[in-house]
Amino acid sequence: MIKSELIATLVEENPHLYQRDIEVIVATIFEEITRAMENGDRVELRGFGAFSVRSRAARTGRNPRSGTSVAVKAKSVPFFKAGKELREKVDAAKG
Repeated sequence: MIKSELIATLVEENPHLYQRDIEVIVATIFEEITRAMENGDRVELRGFGAFSVRSRAARTGRNPRSGTSVAVKAKSVPFFKAGKELREKVDAAKG
């Protein structure tokens, strides 16, 4: 599902709200999650999961074409850990 599909689904499920209002709500939620992660904070949505920032150390990588060594700088990357309810629902949907 992409952002526009999420908005369309929310519009269908909430006919009392205007689409432009739902777009603002979704954008605000994403912005706040992003802002918190930029500050190094953890964002937890109970039953869904937690977003956090993980640090990756500098390392030596390889150029896949030439095979030469390449220095890769240390960096921070976003990380998502699914909550128990989400894992259970996904697992139940498989079987």
